Amino acid sequence: MSAELSEATDPTGVLPVFVDEVAATPAPRVSTAATLEADRVSAWFGQRKVLDRVSLDIPAGRVTALIGPSGCGKSTFLRILNRMHELVPSAQLAGEVRLDGQDIYDPERRLTDARKAIGMVFQKPNPFPAMSIADNVLAGLKITGTKIARPDREALIEESLTRAGLWNEVKDRLKQPGSALSGGQQQRLCIARSLAVRPRVLLMDEPCSALDPTSTRVVEETIGEIAADVTIVIVTHNMQQAQRVSDQCAFFLAAQGTPGVIVEHGPTDVVFENPQDQRTSDYVNGRFG
Repeated sequence: MSAELSEATDPTGVLPVFVDEVAATPAPRVSTAATLEADRVSAWFGQRKVLDRVSLDIPAGRVTALIGPSGCGKSTFLRILNRMHELVPSAQLAGEVRLDGQDIYDPERRLTDARKAIGMVFQKPNPFPAMSIADNVLAGLKITGTKIARPDREALIEESLTRAGLWNEVKDRLKQPGSALSGGQQQRLCIARSLAVRPRVLLMDEPCSALDPTSTRVVEETIGEIAADVTIVIVTHNMQQAQRVSDQCAFFLAAQGTPGVIVEHGPTDVVFENPQDQRTSDYVNGRFG
């Protein structure tokens, strides 16, 4: 494994460890979207509690938006969903996260399996700068130790880039560095890289916050196109975006000096048009946050 895939530089959300390579070929694309259940999840950084008994059912093949002001634990909760929280030395966790009923924190469950099933796209586009566009797409396979034949590789690259809405823009320059793409294209390349390992859930932490309106629209279209095949959880501060892309919303809030909780969750149209809690109404209508 090259130094480019070291733990210090891996931006894929898949644990970069050395594992035995397993021969495999890309399976036909079918919907393998999974349900996620957070059950009474609490989280700490050292002595500071940042989440308090958060429970949320995330349905398969749907888009769930996590909304709320900065500092209320949304991104921490997102990272808990694929075990990235435990990478922080002082981090602690209570409760369960279940993928199709199985606890991803079960000591007998391999960390690489959990990360492969639950991918991550980060706020800032982060392709491997020294890798070509094609190699960026395949980076997750190398990290998880999956070996595929060259013809299958080429097909997987095309499929992943197509699903990420990028193929037509880059098909004639696959050997060029991924870092040479525009910001919006880089973010879609990161989505393609995540899709190449065939995740069942894709977590997105403010994926459009650094993008222009045109690139944001394309990424949102990509989310809509892949949601039937991959369960998506997205953190966003853009209320219009949450309304456009999500099927359900969860509103997080943390009063000063207290950990984050979910105030309200449900279908997106209900949360925005007929919220049950005045705090939700105030937030989605821009009265604070």
